[in-house]
Amino acid sequence: MTYCVAIKLNGGLVFLSDSRTNAGLDQISTFRKMIVYEKPDDRFMVLLSAGNLSISQSVREILQVEHLKDHADSDPITIWNAKSMFDAARVLGAAIRHVYTRDAESLKQAGVDFNVSLIFGGQINGEPMRLFQVYSAGNFIEATLETPFFQLGESKYGKPVLDRVLTPDTPLDEAAKCALVSMDSTLKSNLSVGLPLDLVVYEVNSFQTDKIVCIDENNPYFKMMHNSWGQKLREVFDSIEDPMWNGEQTSFPLMTEGINAKPLKKIRTPEERLI
Repeated sequence: MTYCVAIKLNGGLVFLSDSRTNAGLDQISTFRKMIVYEKPDDRFMVLLSAGNLSISQSVREILQVEHLKDHADSDPITIWNAKSMFDAARVLGAAIRHVYTRDAESLKQAGVDFNVSLIFGGQINGEPMRLFQVYSAGNFIEATLETPFFQLGESKYGKPVLDRVLTPDTPLDEAAKCALVSMDSTLKSNLSVGLPLDLVVYEVNSFQTDKIVCIDENNPYFKMMHNSWGQKLREVFDSIEDPMWNGEQTSFPLMTEGINAKPLKKIRTPEERLI
């Protein structure tokens, strides 16, 4: 299992991934799931991967040399000369299909599904930032104003805070904090997601970044955030009134007179179970 999240904002992009792979209770390893492609003043791209590790590693390797040709006499398109992130995502899709053609049948005979999921985002000089989620078939969808983030892997624990906090105008540092809280919630609830974490923050139109960090259990900011988030959640929980059942004075009674809700029938005797 894994957890990766990428966020597209007006001010830039945030990418975060864990590094735990799990092939059974006694086969837990650490592998990087993020790779950065950077050509200063020209393009900046980040790839996050989840799914079968051998497939994702093959895709990443082939992506370095994979190319597309729209016509027989046209120049080959690679991730390094693509004029748009859309074309770069097409090259990534072609790399996935290349690996599928080569390995899918052998994997099927071994009882292994062809399973890979990717997030690919960045900016090429001359166009806005773009963010894509790419599937096992090589097809992809793009992030929008209504859906400014993508997740891979164990997404359910970290999604609520993203839904509540993020807007297109969220500052980059605040979005990075939100992504880390999302990851911390996932780490807390699922042992198959684990440290260290890889975090990249990219500022729009910069085409490079120095905000790349590997976060382990000794990182002072992550330790502070983990402790503060748990404490603040407890404080908010304790500040909410307990439910009142018997007409006690409260601003928000759980049971009130005049509610037109049909009560559940209580079964008190074996005979009543047959009615």
